[in-house]
Amino acid sequence: MKYVTIRPPRLRTIEDGEGQRHATWTELFYDLVFVVAVAALGVRLLENTSWRGFGVFIGFFIPIWWAWASYTFYADRFDTDDFGQRVLAVGQMITIALMAGSISGDTADSSVAFAASYVVTRLILIVMYTRARKHVPITRQLITGYLRGFSAEVVIWTISIFTPTPFRYWLWAIGLAVSVATPFILRKIQAKVPLDVEHLPERFGLFTILVLGESMAATVVAISKSSWSFELIVNSALAVSIAAGLWWMYFDNMEGSVVRRTGERPKAWKPTAWIYSHMPLGASLVIVAVGLEQAVAKHLDHGEFWLTSGGMAGALGFMALINFANEKDGTRGINSQRAVRRLMGAGAVLIAGAVVQVLGPPNPTAWLIVLLVVAVVQVASDLVLNAQEA
Repeated sequence: MKYVTIRPPRLRTIEDGEGQRHATWTELFYDLVFVVAVAALGVRLLENTSWRGFGVFIGFFIPIWWAWASYTFYADRFDTDDFGQRVLAVGQMITIALMAGSISGDTADSSVAFAASYVVTRLILIVMYTRARKHVPITRQLITGYLRGFSAEVVIWTISIFTPTPFRYWLWAIGLAVSVATPFILRKIQAKVPLDVEHLPERFGLFTILVLGESMAATVVAISKSSWSFELIVNSALAVSIAAGLWWMYFDNMEGSVVRRTGERPKAWKPTAWIYSHMPLGASLVIVAVGLEQAVAKHLDHGEFWLTSGGMAGALGFMALINFANEKDGTRGINSQRAVRRLMGAGAVLIAGAVVQVLGPPNPTAWLIVLLVVAVVQVASDLVLNAQEA
């Protein structure tokens, strides 16, 4: 049995001799609560597929994703998986669970609980960074900047708890803007405190695959609520295949070395683009999952139809941005070619969607076939490019 002791944080991303880093069991356990939160968001979007429902979904998704990403950035640099860090991680899991629970209620009623839970989540993160600041002197300049930005965010979100809607949501947006902008403003300093080129991409990949799992779960839910028929079996197979295509596109072309800034180019745009593109990519994949559930169940009205098409186009578009970010400076190589083809695929989905809407009510099976064809063409294109590169 391994006894977990208290070990002070240390800057793990510049240490030698540790070999390739992987996610810890604590990090994997930590991710589970976000699976629940994302699932709750998907249910909420499914109940209201209007533009307002979409706006509410995005409004909740961004702080949830940012809470996960913020912890991930901390753990990438400083996590020693000791007793203190595990306790703090569990504390954040409790607050994220409360955030997920609040999502299931009416927006106005649940937003106070959501905001209060988010504030506690951020306070715990501040405790983590304060602990690291004490023990890792080389990072104090960066952490001081983080503490200022995140503390300002906490103040704004705390005020929002006592502010009536809709002004509460404007304060959320302002607080998130301050928080998300903080690492960007400090990107020159971050070059001295690098991220791990193995561990961080793995963590983002794990979150992506967890979100992709929502498509599988949504398909199973749709099957359980429908009468068995040949069409149901075909639609289910198509939905799973579309999710598999998205998985194939992302993970067969996943590169993460771009996340480490260098002293020569501390303000390069590519690390920022690679990291932050994962937020709308994750949201797009959840939207696809909700749309696929409705398509499998043969409930594809106007709102659900645009969930599948918009979500698919968004996923391809943000994968394209990730591919562009992975391209080497001064070249237009295989990653740029992949990115262009992703954008062409996104455009094809949107054009096909517009045509279908003009022709009349979409047939769920036919539309799923269209999306699968787009996915298959993308995967086949990648295989050709990979063969040329080899």
